[in-house]
Amino acid sequence: MCGGIVGGMSDQRMKAPDAPVVVGIDGSASALAAASWAAAECARHQVPLRLVHGFMLPVNGYPDLVITAVEARHAIETQARDWLTEAAAAARATAPDVEITTEVVCCGGTALLVEESEKARLVVIGSQGLGTVTGLLVGSTALALAAHGRSPVVVVRGTEVPGGPVVVGVDGSPTSEAAVAFAFEEASLRGAPLTAVMTSQDFTVDSAYNVSRIAIDWAQVEEDERRLLAQRLAGWQEKYPDVEVRRVVLRDRPARALMRYGAEAQLLVVGSHDHGGFVGMLLGSTSQALVYHAPCPLAIVRKSE
Repeated sequence: MCGGIVGGMSDQRMKAPDAPVVVGIDGSASALAAASWAAAECARHQVPLRLVHGFMLPVNGYPDLVITAVEARHAIETQARDWLTEAAAAARATAPDVEITTEVVCCGGTALLVEESEKARLVVIGSQGLGTVTGLLVGSTALALAAHGRSPVVVVRGTEVPGGPVVVGVDGSPTSEAAVAFAFEEASLRGAPLTAVMTSQDFTVDSAYNVSRIAIDWAQVEEDERRLLAQRLAGWQEKYPDVEVRRVVLRDRPARALMRYGAEAQLLVVGSHDHGGFVGMLLGSTSQALVYHAPCPLAIVRKSE
C-alpha cells in the first residue's frame, strides 16, 4: 500500500454508493475536529467513516534514547492507535450510528491520503496538523490532494455557521461544474440555501514606466457574467428544486470575496483543475489563501471526467 503521489491523474472513477469518508488523523486537536465533522457528513450521506494515520520512521534516530528500529516502529504505531481511538470516540459522540474503521500504515501521510482518495467519497483533514514526523503539513497536504487525489478534499477550519448557506465559487468554466454539483448536493442534504459567487477584477497593463488600467465596460461585463452564472446553475436548480439559490456577481478578488461570504457560511466550495493547476476561482495565491484562511470548512472539488 502507498506507492507515493502519482502525477497526471485526470479522472475520478465512479465510486461505490457506500464509499467512505476518509479522515487523516495525526493526534492534533484539529484532527479531532475533522473526525467529528466527517462523522456528521457520513450520517448525512449514510456511508461509513474511515480514520487513517500514515507515518514514516525517522532516519536520524533519537538523541536521548538508544532504541532499535523495531522498538521505534512499535512506539509510533502504539501512539497512532491511541490517536485513532481518540478520534473514533470524537466521531461517535457526533454520530453514534456511523460505522467506523481505523488503520495505521507505514507511509507518508500525504501519499497515504492521495491513495485513499481513489476509493473515498471525500477526504477530510484538519487545519492545523502537528507538523512533526508523524503529523500532517496541512497546507501542502490539501494542495497535493487537490492536485493528485481522486475525490474532493475538505479542510475543516474556521467556524461552521449553523443554518448558514453553502457558498460556492463559480468561474464560468466547465472546471467549476463539479464544485457546483457538490455544493448543490451538500445544500440539499443540509437543508441550507446556496450562495453562488462569481467575481471579476480590473485588468491592468504594466510597463517600466507606468501601470495603466484597461478601459472596460463593467456594466456589460456584469450583465454577461450574470447571464453566464445563471446558465451554469440552471440545470442544477432543476435537479435540486428544494435548494434556495442566491446569485452574487461582483468586482473583487476571488479569495477576498469568498472569505467574506464564507464568514457566514457552513461550507465553502471551490473547484480545481484536473491537471493540478488551479484556475478561475482557485488560482495560485487564491487557493493558498483559502486553505490557510477560509473562515469555515473548505471543500476543494476536482473536475470529473
